Amino acid sequence: MKKLIIANWKCNPKTLAEAKRLFNNVKKTKAVICPPFVYLTEFNYKFLGAQNCHWEESGPYTGEVSPKMLKDLGVKYVIIGHSERRTYFYETDETINKKLKAALGAGLIPVLCIGEKKGEDANLVVENQLSHDLNGISEKDRDKIIIAYEPVWAIGTGDFCSKNKAKEVLEFIKRKFNNKILYGGSVNSKITRDYTEAGFDGLLVGGASLDVKEFINIVKNV
Repeated sequence: MKKLIIANWKCNPKTLAEAKRLFNNVKKTKAVICPPFVYLTEFNYKFLGAQNCHWEESGPYTGEVSPKMLKDLGVKYVIIGHSERRTYFYETDETINKKLKAALGAGLIPVLCIGEKKGEDANLVVENQLSHDLNGISEKDRDKIIIAYEPVWAIGTGDFCSKNKAKEVLEFIKRKFNNKILYGGSVNSKITRDYTEAGFDGLLVGGASLDVKEFINIVKNV
């Protein structure tokens, strides 16, 4: 099975010119690319993703972007529940649940991010997040959701989760869900294969997706 690689550019690059250069250099990888909202209309790309969405189609929600708007732009995937959204923007499992339902209703493929903070029990946190985030979503729709396991303590720190530990969490999730499951958190080209060999269906790549050479190597190494 072909592995799924998703590039999360986060709030980068700083200018449109830089974004276009980056995109033109990595589009040949055919990875899913999730640029900031303001750049989405610049890229005519089959594997385009967004980093977030609101749960309503329209209305008095200043600064928000709806799943229907994203779909109309040609977006196929949308990241929901990233730990940075949970931490810095105080997103709760309740709002994440509503976003998942809205994204599914608009025909988008949600990428649900879950993971524990330093010192927390990974299985307990993951089970709790999945239980609340997927509440009220039919089994048929649940199967359309991609799960990205990203231990919060590993994101952007260089302190990646070991292959064995990641595999333990992967197997725990698979005992309960049949979804496609990705790994994310300080992914680099040297350790890429560790996670795919452990059984993950692909990778959610953050900082390394901004480095053209490194990102291409990650895609080649899966």
